Amino acid sequence: MFLELRALCKRYGRAAAVDRLDLSVGKGEFVCILGPSGCGKTTTIGMVGGFVAPTRGRILLDGEDVTGLPPNVRPTCTVFQNYALFPHMNVLKNVVYGLKFRNVTGRKALRAGEAMLDMMGLSGLGERRVTDLSGGEQQRVALARALVLKPKVLLLDEPLSNLDARLRFTLRKEIRDLQTRLGITMLYVTHDQEEALGLADRMVVMNVGHIEQIGAPEEVYARPATPFVARFLGRANLLCGEEGRLLLVRPEDMLLSRQVGRYRGTVVHRQFSGPLTTYFVEVGLPRPLEADMLSNLDERYAVGEAVYADWRRDLSLSDG
Repeated sequence: MFLELRALCKRYGRAAAVDRLDLSVGKGEFVCILGPSGCGKTTTIGMVGGFVAPTRGRILLDGEDVTGLPPNVRPTCTVFQNYALFPHMNVLKNVVYGLKFRNVTGRKALRAGEAMLDMMGLSGLGERRVTDLSGGEQQRVALARALVLKPKVLLLDEPLSNLDARLRFTLRKEIRDLQTRLGITMLYVTHDQEEALGLADRMVVMNVGHIEQIGAPEEVYARPATPFVARFLGRANLLCGEEGRLLLVRPEDMLLSRQVGRYRGTVVHRQFSGPLTTYFVEVGLPRPLEADMLSNLDERYAVGEAVYADWRRDLSLSDG
């Protein structure tokens, strides 16, 4: 594998931020590390980038042990959540800043910076102050500054969290297109499930310092390995199946009917969200069942109405 994290640990006193983490990433792969605040994902990417010293374990990159290398000589670059741009420099100077540490200066550095700005759709903005840019433009400058150094691995730590929802959606596609075009290995940290599902070749779901599940987005979403993954990655109904098995059923896989179904209950709440309407059905379980239905369906159910709930018969169910 191109990047390998072997039994990686980081402890602060008695507390383990990351506990014996093993992860292999292929060359040119886009891997998202996903999890709630405090799960260890930012600590993990900090260790890969050289900003956090591991307590134990090794980091191998392209066959070289880089565990003890400082960030400035490690063949990685990091795009931080706050972009870390220099406000006293213009856009072009920000982009080429790191090249002087690679012994690339003068006109050669400027040409490389201008080419990178062109790639990022920022042509003509080289002389502008970074403080005069929009949030999306600043994010592109931060990406350009990292990519101009031609790192073996690009690390991104919540790079879109400061942007509004519509701009995040646009820039997710741009980042994925850029990664595909360059063929660069990316390790992307986020707490946003939608980002990870839309970007990753593989997802790594973390919780309290360890890995809960690794897999392709479709696999992890459809076949969560643990109740934590099921609840964190979207929503799930916990139901009792045959022989007392606990089953995880997504709301979009539930069916409602006025005639027949496995559970009989009452609609206690209805939540409209545009294309979908979520019905909450009280059936005597600890929590109401959630069922997502297309909002434009003629079949609608009123709060207080008696209904039957079931799951699709063609569904491949996950054990809880």
